[in-house]
This record gives sequence, structure tokens and C-alpha cells, in this order.
Amino acid sequence: IVAEVFEDTIPEPTVESIQAGVKRVKEGNYDSIIALGGGSSIDSAKAISILGKFGGIMRDYKFPHIAEEMGIPIIAIPTTAGTGSEVTKFTIISDETTDEKMLCVGRGFMPTIAIIDYELTLSLPQRSTADTGIDALTHAMEAYVSKKANIYSDTQALEAMKLIAPNLRKVFHDGSNREAREKMMLGATLAGVAFSNASVALVHGMSRPIGAFYHVPHGLSNAML
Repeated sequence: IVAEVFEDTIPEPTVESIQAGVKRVKEGNYDSIIALGGGSSIDSAKAISILGKFGGIMRDYKFPHIAEEMGIPIIAIPTTAGTGSEVTKFTIISDETTDEKMLCVGRGFMPTIAIIDYELTLSLPQRSTADTGIDALTHAMEAYVSKKANIYSDTQALEAMKLIAPNLRKVFHDGSNREAREKMMLGATLAGVAFSNASVALVHGMSRPIGAFYHVPHGLSNAML
């Protein structure tokens, strides 16, 4: 199997940052994209997958546009617990010219495969552990109180809260706690399933502009709100 590495992704991806990946895809002959990293890496891969296959610019895919056609298949391997991006139909890309975090939605942004391995989070620094863990907890809470909540999403959201809430402080203080890391990872993925089927709410609605204007890590702005 021949694979090339594209490592020019950035935290809180921008239109410009994904363009290099789109160019690489269009110049090559790739049958899939492996997205290894945190939410920003996976979100970047989703955008590169769609633009690499269908062309256009990111703004063309901004909500209320719904991207239903599948792009280049993505194998998502998260290294944080986390955004849940590996199991969601959303990607967030910032337009650096307008300081707008664009929400892009649709089944086309869903990874084909998600590989969930908590061992990839054992080396995650404290700050990133806290920010991504709060993001996951917020996903579960907002999915549960969402007006679009349903029995399916509630089941995932409640289980996610049970896994994340007692273990977030544990992994913050001891990143090598394997049992707590595993529960955080499972909780984050379940939270992603929950909000992908119910939606987030006002915390995330207010969090996006804070991130766009002040470049605050997404989980940190969620925590503040």
C-alpha cells in the first residue's frame, strides 16, 4: 500500500490551510484519506475530501447547503477524546478573510470508517486533554437538552456523560490512567453520535464566533461559556 503524508494541517483549520491538501489530492490518484489526529485534522480531511472530489470553494458548502454526495472515503483515527468528528456529519472551517467559522453539514462529510483507540490519547498534554474533554462533555449535554433530541440520541448522550464526567479530572491529573483514558475515548465518540443525531445548542452557537475572532481553542471557549 502506497501512502503519502500531508501534515500541513493547523489547529482550527482555515480555508487557506486546507487548500494545500486539496491541491495534493487533485494532483494525485488517491482512493482514500486517513485522518489521524484531533478534531482539526479530521475536519481538515473532511473538507479536503469534498473539495478534492467535487471542486468549488469551501463557502459553497456552508450551511444551509447540505452535502449529501460522498467525497473521497475517509478513515478517521482520533487522537483526542475529543470532538467526536470521526462519527459526525459536520466540519468547521474558518474563513480567515471574514473571521467566520463556517459550519458545513451533510452525509458527504461523514467518515467511512472510524478507528477508536484510546492508547493514542495516552501522550495527550494536560491542556489539550482538558479542552477536548470539556468539548466532548458539552456535546453530550447539549445533545440531551436539544429540541431535536430523540430516544436514540438521548441513549448515547446519557452514556457519554456517565463515562466522561467522572473521568475527566482523572485523566487531567494522570494522563497514563488507561482505564480512565478508555472511558473518555468511548464517551467522546458516543457524544459525537449523540449530537450528530440531535444537534448542539447555544454553547456551541456562541463558541464559534469566539473561536473565529479571538482564536481560542474550541473546547476552552465551550468551557468558559
